[in-house]
Amino acid sequence: MATQPANDTTHDPLDGWSLPAWTYRDPDFFAAEQERVFRPSWQVVCHESDVPAEGDWHSLDYLGESVIVVRGKDMALRAFTNVCRHRGSRLVDGSSGCAKKLVCPYHAWTYDLDGRLTGVPDSASYPTLDRSKAGLVPVDLEIWRGFVFVRLAPPHSLNGEGDHPQGGGGVSSVGDTPPPSFGRSPSPSGAWGGSVAQMMQPYEAMVEPYRFEDLRALGRVTLRPRSINWKNIGDNYSDGLHIPVAHPGLTRLFGKSYGVEAEPHVDRMWGEMVDRPSDNWSERLYQRLLPPVPHLPENRQRFWLYFKLWPNVAFDIYPDQVDFMQFLPVSPTESLIREISYVLPDAPDYKWRREMRAARYLNWRINRQVNAEDTVLITRVQDGMQSKSFSMGPLSDKEVCLKHFCRRMRELIPEARLEHAPAAGWSRQSPSPSGEGLGWGLSPSARDLDHTPQPRPLP
Repeated sequence: MATQPANDTTHDPLDGWSLPAWTYRDPDFFAAEQERVFRPSWQVVCHESDVPAEGDWHSLDYLGESVIVVRGKDMALRAFTNVCRHRGSRLVDGSSGCAKKLVCPYHAWTYDLDGRLTGVPDSASYPTLDRSKAGLVPVDLEIWRGFVFVRLAPPHSLNGEGDHPQGGGGVSSVGDTPPPSFGRSPSPSGAWGGSVAQMMQPYEAMVEPYRFEDLRALGRVTLRPRSINWKNIGDNYSDGLHIPVAHPGLTRLFGKSYGVEAEPHVDRMWGEMVDRPSDNWSERLYQRLLPPVPHLPENRQRFWLYFKLWPNVAFDIYPDQVDFMQFLPVSPTESLIREISYVLPDAPDYKWRREMRAARYLNWRINRQVNAEDTVLITRVQDGMQSKSFSMGPLSDKEVCLKHFCRRMRELIPEARLEHAPAAGWSRQSPSPSGEGLGWGLSPSARDLDHTPQPRPLP
């Protein structure tokens, strides 16, 4: 049964509807998302174990920016924009590497690992240069349980104090089992743009047994381009209703145990593996070969957990591994899925080593099939949104994650309340001089709930 947040005292007439189709393909809406959703949001660059030594670095390219995370001589991690302060050249190429210093390939301006400008050829010819003010531009960085996050800009306040207007989360069990608590903490009331730790605070006790801090990469980061708006990817990964329809393998593995819930900053899904052997050989072998995991309690040995952090970062947590993924926006109708698997190094005396390797391989085979099925689904949705016959769709009370996502998008981009796109160029308009802040590009009447265009009845 779905429940509304505890402090939700107002009813939004659009709460039972999806975002309008134009928001999944409109260039202006995409531009607004970049500024109001993605620049203030936390994005994963790597895990601490990926940059273990002095000079090790990893980069992340998104929103037209390149961010570099580097291990300094003091062994601290710092993040900077990957841009020389002289002529704007990229400093490093590729996704990872190691360097004693960061040297621009254009004019050899040299930066220490802490971002200070330490070398300028023919420095006497720059009479206006102040080296102390010409270091690399820092980027906000946070380490949560070993994962390194960055964000490009501080968040916009939603209510004048930065607090999210919705407290608590809606909960729905899609299957037959109630949501397991696993030591779940109360919901935080922190700022919209709080830390990753604040976002994940309701689930810290749930995540702790998986020892994220000790994880190591299994393989390399893979990049999967998709001709799909990023929201359609995110909607799919927080949806439980399509699983019994489109994923027969997952249904064979988990039966009706799937559940979903939404917290202010995090979606959660879960399922428990059934004992009945699957008819599919790889699924059946995975069921049989998945060995005991010494560091997990008994109720997690056959349990699957999934978390999606606002707006586009996800962790798939299995007993045998942790899969990380991001769906990065590229254009209104293009995205890049960035993903990698992490595992705990097997203890020297772990007698199930061979079985664990086999289980991880089978997990990969199963996920490959699920990803192929999801790709077909979201491609069909993206294609269908081109039709003039579709605007908004009614949402089930069990679609709590999607309802919560739509609510937040309407809060951050009020134009999403409109059934049809405003005139081109609205995203380039300045914020309201009255200080209303989030009414960018909207007339006063459009910002007023009482005058919000209502969705047309669907046939």
